[in-house]
Amino acid sequence: MRILAASEMQAVDRRAIEEVGIPGMVLMENAAIGVVDAIAEYFPQAESVAIFCGPGNNGGDGLAVARHLDARGYRLRSFLVARTSPADGSVLRGDAATQLEILERSGKLVEHLTPKTDLVAAIEAARDCDLIVDALFGTGLSRALEGHYAELVQHLETVSTPVLAVDLPSGLDASRGAIPGAVLPASVTVTFAAPKRAHIFAPASDMVGRVVVTDLGIPSYLVEEAPGALHLLDRGELAACLLPRAAATHKGDFGHTLLIGGSPGKSGAMVLAARAAVRGGAGLVTVGVPAGIMPTVDAGSLESMTISLPSGDLRAALLAATGKRSVAIGPGMGLDEETVRFVGRLVREIESPLVIDADGLNALGESLGDLRARTAETVLTPHPGEMGRLLGVPTAEIQADRLAAARRAAELSDAIVILKGHRTLIADPDGEVYVNPTGNPGMATGGSGDVLTGLLAALLAQGYEALIASQLAVFLHGLAGDLVIESGAPEALAASDLIDAMPRAFDRLRNA
Repeated sequence: MRILAASEMQAVDRRAIEEVGIPGMVLMENAAIGVVDAIAEYFPQAESVAIFCGPGNNGGDGLAVARHLDARGYRLRSFLVARTSPADGSVLRGDAATQLEILERSGKLVEHLTPKTDLVAAIEAARDCDLIVDALFGTGLSRALEGHYAELVQHLETVSTPVLAVDLPSGLDASRGAIPGAVLPASVTVTFAAPKRAHIFAPASDMVGRVVVTDLGIPSYLVEEAPGALHLLDRGELAACLLPRAAATHKGDFGHTLLIGGSPGKSGAMVLAARAAVRGGAGLVTVGVPAGIMPTVDAGSLESMTISLPSGDLRAALLAATGKRSVAIGPGMGLDEETVRFVGRLVREIESPLVIDADGLNALGESLGDLRARTAETVLTPHPGEMGRLLGVPTAEIQADRLAAARRAAELSDAIVILKGHRTLIADPDGEVYVNPTGNPGMATGGSGDVLTGLLAALLAQGYEALIASQLAVFLHGLAGDLVIESGAPEALAASDLIDAMPRAFDRLRNA
């Protein structure tokens, strides 16, 4: 599913009107019907609605919503919020003006709020209704609210009545995740054709509540051809990517993965990665660790095999990797000087698809360009701190523009880059970025990344291309976390819980 900026969505609307010939009024009517249907679904007890309409097309959507709600028997208070009153000239233009004219000709009262209007009556109306519909600005705003618009929003924030936002809560910029000023938070946001960046990226996404994407009747190819290269992972599309398993199969059909890492005091990282690889569907899993922690890893992951890989022994590691469908390196490995040299040489010489995580990434330092010489697919899985070290910038700079950081790392390394965190990003070398909607704060716990590494290695071993394997792994990893907290608090989530929930995550995805 595409994620669009405001300008990109405007281009879609323009093509729909100019090239396809869909009148703007038809788009506005379809938007209104989608909003009214969402009100019926998500607020079934609502009988009275206060609708606040702004001076642009979002306000026109709101006026159309008012007419459709009236036809369905709702009690309404409709407000048009503008800088001028009708006595001073035209308040609205184009399709929005037509919607106002239709509503008024139907005998429905629309109350006008201008900078000179006392807002007390409007706020009391909102307080007395069962639902507020926010159709003030939507995606048309690119700066902080000012004047009586900001004052109205600030007053409405104090009202306990739930809010449904049309396209976007007023006060947000659709193209950014930042909060520029006063915002009216919504319980439900109904957007059109595709989600916008503000729906997806924090802190703006904290203001939107449940996001409902409704159809405008626009041909889907217009959305797919819109400018930009940002996508939201979609459960239905990912379910279609899952490879079927025939009845007459054996473990050799599902690949053999090798996991390399571990060090004294960090054996748990390899236990988690190994168990996740088993749950991820690899036919065979071998864990290569220093001899001193072999017994711990062997006992911690019963279904995998354990071999001794002396620290820094490149020849032994390459021999162990021979014939493997995938290799993962890094969890719990440590960062002594010998290990850093070992990782640098190993990642260049392994001929299998490769996942590099944790200390494997830290050992690379700022040598991302060295990975371009690899002939097999490569996936990097940094958290923001590791990404900062890879790019040679502070972590705060990574967090300030995660999209740019992920794209830059993918371009430099010619690898798939998974930048972990809230709304994990998957970037490919061509500049496309995929955003993961699953997961929760409970997953911010030690070992969670090791589970992702094992799961990803297992999917690569089964023959999934690196981009699809990354998308599936990140989505399933987050979905497993969401399933865990369905029956418990996020504070109590442990990384091993993600592994235990993996069968349910696969089942939930497959039966999307």
